[in-house]
Amino acid sequence: QVRLVESGGGLVQAGGSLRLSCAASGRTFSSDVMGWFRQAPGKEREFVAAISGSGLFTDYSDSVKGRFTISRDNGKNTVYLPMSSLKPEDTAVYYCAAGTRFSRSDYSYDYWGQGTQVTVSS
Repeated sequence: QVRLVESGGGLVQAGGSLRLSCAASGRTFSSDVMGWFRQAPGKEREFVAAISGSGLFTDYSDSVKGRFTISRDNGKNTVYLPMSSLKPEDTAVYYCAAGTRFSRSDYSYDYWGQGTQVTVSS
């Protein structure tokens, strides 16, 4: 059974940093594209970042480019999302997802974690 477990969320002041982690089990992790998405209250879920199975390719939404960095450790079956220069508009539940296609569309991801809350105060 595939399982994705996010951690690292919390409350931080604007300008601060957090690092999200997502531990995966039940699949050949190194074969999967991993993505991070987020959903703010009253808004649709949106793409944040993605990383290929090898880690060679990454993609970011314009809203987080330069502030967030996606990475992965295939030996630990974990994907990371260090976030810096956080803004109140980054407040959302952050989800990691696993799929086989490098894409910004959440339809391309087959497995999802339960989410972790990130709250940025002004």
